[in-house]
Amino acid sequence: MKKVTGIGGIFFKCKDPKAINEWYKLHLGFDTTPYGTSFEWREAGDGNKKGLTQWNPFPNDTKYFAPSTKDFMINYRVDDLEQLVAELRKENVTIVDKIEIFEYGKFVNILDPEGNKIQLWEPKD
Repeated sequence: MKKVTGIGGIFFKCKDPKAINEWYKLHLGFDTTPYGTSFEWREAGDGNKKGLTQWNPFPNDTKYFAPSTKDFMINYRVDDLEQLVAELRKENVTIVDKIEIFEYGKFVNILDPEGNKIQLWEPKD
């Protein structure tokens, strides 16, 4: 089973997310919203399939990355989240929460050995 298929998002803490959004818009051409920006791309194996990678600054006091105390979080795209979570449990990986289902896919959060929170996402294509 292929576990991770790509990066779904990069999230980081900053002092002023609005100012950071504006800086990236002005200097690097990001098409930002209050939620950062999405980079659209096409899958290498099937050019008809689109994908997104989300970039999003968060305020320094966000609790979204908890229980991690780190200033960043990476979201990885996966093919079969439920099967992957079952495998990770057998491997004694820390699963932070239960799988949540939204209109755009399934999510779960895990911790790596250094306490970095990792978000796993099975997109709904």
